[in-house]
Amino acid sequence: QVQLVESGGGLVQPGGSLRLSCAASGSILSIISMRWYRQAPGKERDMVAEIRNDGATNYADSAKGRFTISRDGAESMSLQMNSLKPEDTAVYYCYIYSAYRPPHEYWGQGTQVTVAS
Repeated sequence: QVQLVESGGGLVQPGGSLRLSCAASGSILSIISMRWYRQAPGKERDMVAEIRNDGATNYADSAKGRFTISRDGAESMSLQMNSLKPEDTAVYYCYIYSAYRPPHEYWGQGTQVTVAS
């Protein structure tokens, strides 16, 4: 069973930067979409950024201009987060959607990002 492994979370001061990374433990075929989600305490899990197999990207309004998603390898991605705010505090999850028969969703275990002084 392929797993997604995240790294790079931690504590950062407001205005600081963090880079999250995510890599699969094995091969994933027919990747259509790679995403980052986040979930703050008491809130729903929301998509933060997406990069599709054609290179197109999408961002939540809260992330536009501050976060950048990139695909670093066949099954790896990163999220560069700049100008972090306390409201960015959440557990961040990476996600991959594969259309390989049958279609499959992969989730990382989550990494905590805390923005506080």
